Amino acid sequence: MDYPRLLHLLERDAELIRLLVEGVPRDQAHWRPAPESWSILEVISHLGDEEREDFRTRLDIILHRPEEPWPPIDPQGWVVSRKYSERDLGESLAGFLSERRDSLAWLRGLATPNWESVVHSQFGSMRAGDMFCAWVTHDQLHMRQLVELHRAYTQELASPYSLEYAGPW
Repeated sequence: MDYPRLLHLLERDAELIRLLVEGVPRDQAHWRPAPESWSILEVISHLGDEEREDFRTRLDIILHRPEEPWPPIDPQGWVVSRKYSERDLGESLAGFLSERRDSLAWLRGLATPNWESVVHSQFGSMRAGDMFCAWVTHDQLHMRQLVELHRAYTQELASPYSLEYAGPW
């Protein structure tokens, strides 16, 4: 694993996420292409909670307290129970970015992490390196989701006109 480059991606991707949502108008931040879809606001709120309560917490447990059970999380349920749709996009983005800065400082402060440390969870055996790489990829999955939300919103605004000439989606 190329830890320095992956750590750089984690830092860079937070900036890309910021660029994807900063300045998005309130109506677009709350807009969903379908009732079961997430809005931009809900994605950003999710990223902040995941940063604080999932990846950093669970990686710390794998590295330093592998016998400790993982605290429960409910990413799908939090959308409703934590009222993501009632939040402010700017505040949610600032919260995510603050948590990411804390995560990056924590990751840089790890002396010599054993990326082969293993924990057995409801997900099976997971190494610390697996969790870290999943963290980086989680950002990328949601960046793709944010781009798709932007495109779907553009399509909504453009109706009845076609976007096909732009190229296949």
